[in-house]
Amino acid sequence: MFTGIVEALGKIVEIRAEGSNRHFAVNSRLGPALHADQSVAHNGVCLTITQVEGEVHWVTAVAETLRRSALAQLKVGDLVNLERSMPANGRLDGHIVQGHVDQTGLCRSVKEAEGSWLFEFSYDPAPAAILVEKGSICVNGVSLTCFNVLPGSFCVAVIPYTYAHTTFQFLQPGHVVNLEFDIIGKYVQRLVQPYS
Repeated sequence: MFTGIVEALGKIVEIRAEGSNRHFAVNSRLGPALHADQSVAHNGVCLTITQVEGEVHWVTAVAETLRRSALAQLKVGDLVNLERSMPANGRLDGHIVQGHVDQTGLCRSVKEAEGSWLFEFSYDPAPAAILVEKGSICVNGVSLTCFNVLPGSFCVAVIPYTYAHTTFQFLQPGHVVNLEFDIIGKYVQRLVQPYS
């Protein structure tokens, strides 16, 4: 489990294709603290570390992960948001994030608003896409509060600290992002579905 609080930015330094899988080498300041078999969220996608070499760690994304997320679009030199899994005695500073991307979204607009930034995203308003006004959404691994929620679009506000310490500083209209909807909303919907 994750919380959507990004710990570090990682740089993609190598990509290797093997069958339908893709192996990513990521350089970050977290590298020396990581080890094989550890779960780390990469732009909100939970991936298992397979190897660590100093500040570089390797992860593998299978075909289903590449299809459902924006990881397939990563290139050498791109930056990704990194978060290690939450320890059992840790603080839940964001919201409950599984690292299981539901779908991708599209950045529609970016506006500076007197020190903060407003981002608008579009998404597929499928039945499983549960968004509520002032509810939680995970965008590229970042826990945020959504507003102006409409069928197929929503907005988030990003404070300067989050902007400077995540890939939001590079996000532009037309960029594809990973979306994970709030797990509580998804379970509630599944529970009430037989009665609706």
